[in-house]
Amino acid sequence: MTTLLSADTAATRYWHVLADGKVQCDLCPRFCKLHEGQRGLCFVRQNLDGQIVMTSYGRSSGFAIDPIEKKPLNHFLPGTPIFSFGTAGCNLACKFCQNWDISKSREMDTLMSRAAPEAIARAALEHGCSSVAYTYNDPVIFHEYAIDTAQACRELGLKSVAVTAGYVCAEPRSEFYRYMDAANVDLKAFSEDFYHKITGGHLQPVLETLQFLKHETPVWLELTTLLIPGANDSEAELEAMTQWVVEYLGADVPMHFTAFHPDWKMTDTPPTPRSTLLSARSIAFKNGVRYAYVGNVHDKSAESTYCHSCGKILIGRDWYELSDWNLDAAGNCRFCGSACAGVFNPLPGDWGAKRQAVKF
Repeated sequence: MTTLLSADTAATRYWHVLADGKVQCDLCPRFCKLHEGQRGLCFVRQNLDGQIVMTSYGRSSGFAIDPIEKKPLNHFLPGTPIFSFGTAGCNLACKFCQNWDISKSREMDTLMSRAAPEAIARAALEHGCSSVAYTYNDPVIFHEYAIDTAQACRELGLKSVAVTAGYVCAEPRSEFYRYMDAANVDLKAFSEDFYHKITGGHLQPVLETLQFLKHETPVWLELTTLLIPGANDSEAELEAMTQWVVEYLGADVPMHFTAFHPDWKMTDTPPTPRSTLLSARSIAFKNGVRYAYVGNVHDKSAESTYCHSCGKILIGRDWYELSDWNLDAAGNCRFCGSACAGVFNPLPGDWGAKRQAVKF
């Protein structure tokens, strides 16, 4: 368990002192170099008394029970409720952020909800959840709180899900994913120019995280790309992205192409047309991706899962409601017997589309 220095402040491991007396945070590739009292870009990690501490341990921007498909995860315990929470701040600076009121918050008043890791695990179990999601903002920056919560969840038989941009250094990444069971990683684009200019980060560390997850862990992996008109939605970029996914991650990693809506610092950019999402999905299939979906638009056919072998529908989805279920108890197609990649219960959950707030 993490050592608490005060009610909200936790000791951290990933930092070192520089020759000029500043302390460098080594959690993510930003490598913030902080003088005494200064906070990193993420806001919640600070140089305090010559060490990097987390200042929001045990505090959250809110707790809720969501459908797991909202993360989005389509191949991990479909239909089940997932207990979801986040903190404040972020280690990227995406101009299009859809959760900017949380991720860009610089007010501790955002973190009015409090819960210890053990309390979160108990609440998730009592509410009938199968898993807990570290979401709403990136769990990279609340590394210690997330790991402690995941350990508490594991003791109660609950799974843990990271919803993340994957922007993290190798050593903390390895520690973090020892406690995760599934991850949805935002692959925000497939160009360094986009990452540098639009997110304030870099592409290569994210690609390294994806390859690490796929090849060095048992974590179930799905990808999400928010397609922004004129920014990351060209046919050439989508061709390159989907070809890379198949070559380096494999055909069975599901891809979600979701619609942008004007927000934060990109309010002059138009919403993503449905045709762009469907085109991206088609490109993914053409290049060998077996499972590709659209999101933030209503399209039952493009939200559903099909057998990669016989083409018949395996899991029908209408927004977050499940309809068809044609997997056997082993997760194979009932029609032809081919395996569907994922983590499935013998029967789907029936949580549906509802969202339930939770108070402590």
